[in-house]
Order: sequence, then structure tokens, then C-alpha cells
Amino acid sequence: MMPTDAPREPRLWYLVPAAGVGSRMQADRPKQYLELSPGGCVLEATLATLKRALPEAGLCLVLGADDGYFSPSMVPWQDWLRADGGSERADSVLAGLDCLSRHAHDDDLVLVHDVARPCVREADIHALVATARRSADGAILAAPASDTMKRAAPVGDSRPHGNEERAPSIAHTESRVGLWHAFTPQAFPLGLLRRALREALGENPALITDEASALEACGRAPVLVAAARDNLKITHPEDLAMARLLLAAREALPDSPRTSA
Repeated sequence: MMPTDAPREPRLWYLVPAAGVGSRMQADRPKQYLELSPGGCVLEATLATLKRALPEAGLCLVLGADDGYFSPSMVPWQDWLRADGGSERADSVLAGLDCLSRHAHDDDLVLVHDVARPCVREADIHALVATARRSADGAILAAPASDTMKRAAPVGDSRPHGNEERAPSIAHTESRVGLWHAFTPQAFPLGLLRRALREALGENPALITDEASALEACGRAPVLVAAARDNLKITHPEDLAMARLLLAAREALPDSPRTSA
């Protein structure tokens, strides 16, 4: 009897969109190049964490075509792929998927991660991969909403407060039952995510706020993987300070507990 070849194990890939300018940071450079630790920027910290979590995974980094801040020395991979980003995040992700499709298989698992989330925990990445491998629709890191959620009234319905500019008023309180905060990474088979994102961008791009929303638009239901709440996204200046504190605390207390409850 002739021996049969063992089934191929789908490979793991990171796709990191890093082509944005981060205008809300009001900084002199894109936020991924702001200093997070002495001698290291946000992009370097994020990639270092991803590499430690899954050293066997490949990397596709999506950068601006005219990025003058990037240096290959920031990447802890010896061999990696680069793609040019688009005008919107979803366009950059699709460009990265197109690049990966020339080097990977459709059933390879792609973990899309925001470059501005350097605080993701390695254990959460491992949990995400384990769940995504069992789910036909992929999976994302997330956390149940714990704050009271207020719906703002339309701007025209808001009341002025003294001499201040018109501020939003509360329309009503939203129930937080069943609401989750979506984080990254978000993990899906390459072929599935590429098809879903291309279709969703062609039909209603305004609805695509993350990769999972593209799958949802195609009738899929990705799994929510409960993750630590300190997987913050650096968007505003105060977020950078918070990320610095979080990472410094982890170095001082490497066994610090999760904060997902």
C-alpha cells in the first residue's frame, strides 16, 4: 500500500495595516511612529508582541507608498511581505490580502491586527487562533460592554448650554446586554476574508468598520473570543500615555492578571 501524504497544515499569517496618518493624534508624524518606549515606536512594539506570540507566523505589513518614517529594522521578521496601502483602512487590508494571495493558500489563517494596538496579550492571541481554527466563520478578540451606553440626540435636537457651543444631549440609554467591544486581531481564512471584503466594499463600503463586519455582510457569524480589556487602540494623545503605563506595568509585573471580566 502506497503511503499517503499528510494533510497540509494551514499556515498562520499576520496582516498589519499601517498606512494611516492618525490625524486625531495631532502629532508631527503618523501615530505608529510615535515613541512608545525609549528607542522604540508604536509599530516596533506591536510587531515585537506579535512575533513573540506566534514566531512561526508570516507577516504582511501594509504601508503608505510614500512612507518616509519606516525602516526595515523595525520589523522582527527576516522574511516578510510589504504591500502599499489604500485611502481607507479596508482598502489597505484588501491590498494586503491580495498580496498574501500570491504567497499563501486560501485556507491559511490570517490575523488582521491594528498597528496601534501594542498592548494585545500573547495569551489572547493564542486563544483566538485556537477558536478560529475550529470556526468556519473565523473569530475576533472582544470584550463585553461594561459602561452605560448613551445614544446622543441628533445635533439639531441638542440644546445649547449657556454661552458654550452646542453640545450633544442624551436621546436615551442603550441596553448593553449583548454588546461587545471589538478588538484585534481578527482571524479568518484568507480566501473567505478576501472574498467577503471585496464584495462588501463593492456593495456598501460605509458599513465596513472592521473585518468581521465584512463577514457579517455576507451572512457569516464570527465567534467572539473574550479578551483582556487593556488591548487599547492608540487613537488620541491620552491613549499613548496609557499604553506606555500599561506596558511598563507588565514589565514590572509580568504575571499581572487579565482584566476581561
